[in-house]
Amino acid sequence: MKVLIATDKPFAKVAVDGIRKEVEEAGFELALLEKYSAKQQLLDAVVDADAIIIRSDIVDAEVIAAAKQLKVVVRAGAGYDNVDLEAATAAGVCVMNTPGQNANAVAELVFGLLIYMLRNNFNGTSGTELKGKKIGIHAYGNVGRNVARIAKGFGMEVLAYDMYCKDEAIRAEGVEPTCSVKMLYQSCDVVSVHIPATKDTKQSINAELLNLLPKGAVMINTARKEVIHEADMMAFMEARPDFKYATDITPDNHAEMLEKFAGRYFSTAKKMGAQTAEANINAGIAAAKQIVAFVNDADDCCRVNKK
Repeated sequence: MKVLIATDKPFAKVAVDGIRKEVEEAGFELALLEKYSAKQQLLDAVVDADAIIIRSDIVDAEVIAAAKQLKVVVRAGAGYDNVDLEAATAAGVCVMNTPGQNANAVAELVFGLLIYMLRNNFNGTSGTELKGKKIGIHAYGNVGRNVARIAKGFGMEVLAYDMYCKDEAIRAEGVEPTCSVKMLYQSCDVVSVHIPATKDTKQSINAELLNLLPKGAVMINTARKEVIHEADMMAFMEARPDFKYATDITPDNHAEMLEKFAGRYFSTAKKMGAQTAEANINAGIAAAKQIVAFVNDADDCCRVNKK
């Protein structure tokens, strides 16, 4: 049984060591492909792999077709839109993610970005505080729950909308559910976006929602760039000089946004949500444990594609 770690952005050494321990104690072989510069390197490496651990690396139909022995792919992180689920399912490959392992790291970044925006990029001018503001959490999953926990510590009023989470469950955690996503946007000073990129959510944060935001609103996006309608965001920022937007996913129109809205717009240089030592270790080791459990016990509890 050969487990391949294929990471353009490598895990920290301590994470690789932890993965190796889990894999080798199970009697499996571990192979590493790190900082690769060409897709062909990945295609060559997967030929004899039974399992693959990835981060933001692309596992498309071509990669799956090249991996003749492949049984399972684990995305070390929550999002999995970098894996072709249909191709994996057709090939009988199980695809899993590691939900919750990066959640605190992403949630902490939300507040790093938020404070940076509210304090005017630390340019020496007077900003505003978090205490007393309403924060709206758009999708109340693992990251959203951690955002809520931290927001309460700042003295913020926390609202959330999640079409798959029952209102009672949200209220039980001291958070106020809203009856619709529109109500969330029109009620909050800050909106923190955590929805996945699906056919239903892509470009769903559009003019209709943005125009509901109150004066002085701030949006933080640590989810996916595809959920933002970029043309509508550009138009909204032009029309609303009071609005600020910070994102952990560089939009396609980044250069234009930066030129037009300096001081009100910020994007990290690359996706930083899971870029902490702790998240790196947690997600990597969780991925290894899931592979061992899948092979030894047919445990696919974190499966994200169809059987």
